[in-house]
Amino acid sequence: MKNLINKTAIVSGSSQGIGKETALLLASRGASVVLLARNEEKLRNVLSELSVGQENQKHDFLVADFSKPNELNAVIQKYIAQKNGFVHILVNNTGGPKGGLIKDAKPEEFINTFQQHLICNHILAQALIPGMIASGFGRIINVISTSVKQPLNGLGVSNTIRGAVANWSKTLANELGEYNITVNNVLPGATNTSRLSDIASSKASKTNKTVDEVYSSMAAQVPMQRIAEPQEVARAIAFLASNEADYINGVNLPVDGGRTKSL
Repeated sequence: MKNLINKTAIVSGSSQGIGKETALLLASRGASVVLLARNEEKLRNVLSELSVGQENQKHDFLVADFSKPNELNAVIQKYIAQKNGFVHILVNNTGGPKGGLIKDAKPEEFINTFQQHLICNHILAQALIPGMIASGFGRIINVISTSVKQPLNGLGVSNTIRGAVANWSKTLANELGEYNITVNNVLPGATNTSRLSDIASSKASKTNKTVDEVYSSMAAQVPMQRIAEPQEVARAIAFLASNEADYINGVNLPVDGGRTKSL
């Protein structure tokens, strides 16, 4: 399926996990992919794995730390000025903050997470939207969390900021639809990433359980009785990036095996 030929995609958080699998899948479908994360060594490794099946398909990477929004802005502005081309697809994907009860969260935890997620998403979108409008095609896909539908216990800061990103996204979808730019959110449930490993380790230490027991407990909450693989989330992102999703705009799409109890 080569349905993204002649499209360019920027995928943030693409050095590992869901971001990496998304980049690999978009490249396999014909897109030129620009990787974006803070670890240059990991980015170079992923870059070497991206498939090139089209004559004009070229991949690249950008290094930026999402804890430094001004740095990210400088990097994306320089890229746009140098390439003088259009980016058709933006996948906003950033690792979540550490877990903990919201009553114990320090104010700076909210501020830092707000910058890393909403502000950085906005910086990237704002930089790329003019090109999307000019090309008559745009896809902005935000990888958030099922917590925007059902807050998750022990993830107070994350629940709060993810909700803000979801509302930012819906507002943007309302504003950009007339330009054939869609804005949608993919909401992963428990997914086999380093982020989930950190959460499982933290829960294990607090409950005197083994990590395997925590994983089993997580899987038991899912009707499909298993945890997702990053590739399964990537497929949903790739679908929303394609022409097959032309008329899907402003939605929150859970990819969680049915774990979320709300409609």
